[in-house]
Amino acid sequence: MWIALALVSALCLGFYDIFKKLSVRGNDVLMVLMLNTVFGALYMSPFLIAGVSEGNFGFGNTVVGHLQILLKSVIVLGSWLLGYFAIKHLPLTVQGPINASRPVIVLVGALVIFGERLNWVQWIGIALGFASLFFISRIGAKEGFSLKHSRWIWMSIGATVLGAVSALYDKYLLKSYHPIEVQAWYSLYQCFIMVATILLLRRMHKERGDGFTWRWTIPCIALFLTVADLAYFYSLSLPGSMVAIISMIRRGSVIVSFVYGVIALHEKNIKPKLVDLGVLLLSLALLVIGSTHG
Repeated sequence: MWIALALVSALCLGFYDIFKKLSVRGNDVLMVLMLNTVFGALYMSPFLIAGVSEGNFGFGNTVVGHLQILLKSVIVLGSWLLGYFAIKHLPLTVQGPINASRPVIVLVGALVIFGERLNWVQWIGIALGFASLFFISRIGAKEGFSLKHSRWIWMSIGATVLGAVSALYDKYLLKSYHPIEVQAWYSLYQCFIMVATILLLRRMHKERGDGFTWRWTIPCIALFLTVADLAYFYSLSLPGSMVAIISMIRRGSVIVSFVYGVIALHEKNIKPKLVDLGVLLLSLALLVIGSTHG
């Protein structure tokens, strides 16, 4: 069951990346991100109100519980800030595979922190994931997005690292709290933090880059992310679930954004990127097979 939920989360994340790309192109990134947090909080508000009123949330009256969720909100927002700027300037067929490297970091953390162990099929899948990273880094350099000269590449890497930290922290949180509880409170805290951040930045820097334009794709960002996170949190909370495998499966979202980048955005160097995508798909397939028959 946790494998199926991880696959649902991956599909929704793919559409999340597409709507994110459509929303930030030539647009004010910070405003788009702030509205994403506002819509995310609105989508989760019924669960939050119901949980508080019925007393179902375990940490509702504890300072430690709220501080733990607040920390998650800060980590996720840091990842989003870097990721939104990266996806605005990088092709989806480059940014997506970079983001798909997150499970490499999660794997190390899962082995060290949670003592997770992989079978030989899963290890082959992870090895192919490393190979996929190597291929996409070479392709990105050919398009002018090298590690030496592109800050957007580094922002994408930074977003990936923080995302991995968040994934490992989620596994810890879900040992103590209900998935809805975690998502509802962190969505609310993200909204507060992002609104305060953008007001501060606007006050400090009156000059702006791109102006803000409302697009119908903006509420869709939070919608698909909310569904993806719900499936993800429930997957992590199930007995026997492995954060390293769930994280790798979720990176299958790159397939959706990759296809869109090819068909709708007409991005270049498609053939070598298809090879890389094929390696990634094989990696994901081996991880799923190893998890269900290991």
